[in-house]
Amino acid sequence: MPSSSDLSQSGTHPVSVEDYVGILRLVNRYSDAVIHRNGQQWASCWAEEAVWDLGGGRLVEGRESIMALWYAAMKGMTAVIQQVHNGDAWLDSTSQGRATGRWAISERFQRADGERGILLAHYDDAYQNIDGHWLFTRRLLQVHYAGPADLSADFLNDRSHLESRNLAPDV
Repeated sequence: MPSSSDLSQSGTHPVSVEDYVGILRLVNRYSDAVIHRNGQQWASCWAEEAVWDLGGGRLVEGRESIMALWYAAMKGMTAVIQQVHNGDAWLDSTSQGRATGRWAISERFQRADGERGILLAHYDDAYQNIDGHWLFTRRLLQVHYAGPADLSADFLNDRSHLESRNLAPDV
């Protein structure tokens, strides 16, 4: 499995249009399940031995453990709207039926305590095609902003924050 620093673009060749559509459908199914609080649909997005890395030491391995964390997190939310923005996927040059990708997301949420906020982030992903269906084998959340909707909290994608996450900005 690729390391977190290799997930964004492990290959130099984009996946085929057919595979891109399959991966895009996976990413959209995931977000739709978040919006509709549908744990069965959300679980269907993950390979059995997947890893969900939410950053800050919150790494969960295996679909059952991933689901337990998701259900616990969703109990703390009154509502979440997750949207998928731009993204792409590349062939994994080391293994057939595998790919990596990156998808920007945003969330608007209300916690159970009434707090409202937004999340601006992206996921670095690894995928595997199992029985003709793309599934996540790893999702690494890279948070760029998490806070009040008025954007008064600090952004986390300035040069120093990116470098602290072993990302190499060139601007």
